[in-house]
Amino acid sequence: MTTALTLVSDPGDDGDRVLSVTGEIDMSNAAEFGAALDRELAAGTGVTVDLTGVTYLDSAGIAVLFDRAGEHDLRLLAPRLLDRVLRVSGLARVAKVMIR
Repeated sequence: MTTALTLVSDPGDDGDRVLSVTGEIDMSNAAEFGAALDRELAAGTGVTVDLTGVTYLDSAGIAVLFDRAGEHDLRLLAPRLLDRVLRVSGLARVAKVMIR
C-alpha cells in the first residue's frame, strides 16, 4: 500500500523556505511534488527539502530534484534510508545533502 504524499511549507530559521515531505514520492505524485517545490523556489531564496519523513523515493522523484538542483540553492535533509540513493544518483554533487 502506498503512503500518501504530504507537503508542508514553512519559513526556515534563516529566512529560506522549508518544504517538509512525508510519504512516498513516485511517478504517481512526482508532478505534485515538483509543483510544490517550484512554488517554494519562486520565493527567490534557498529551499531546504526535508525528506526525513519520506519512506520511498523513485527515479521520478530524483528527476524532480535534479531538474531544480542545478539552477537553485537546494538543500536536502534526508534520512539514512535515502542516503545511498541520493549519493549514487549524483544528487549529492549538485545539492547539499544532510543525512539525519
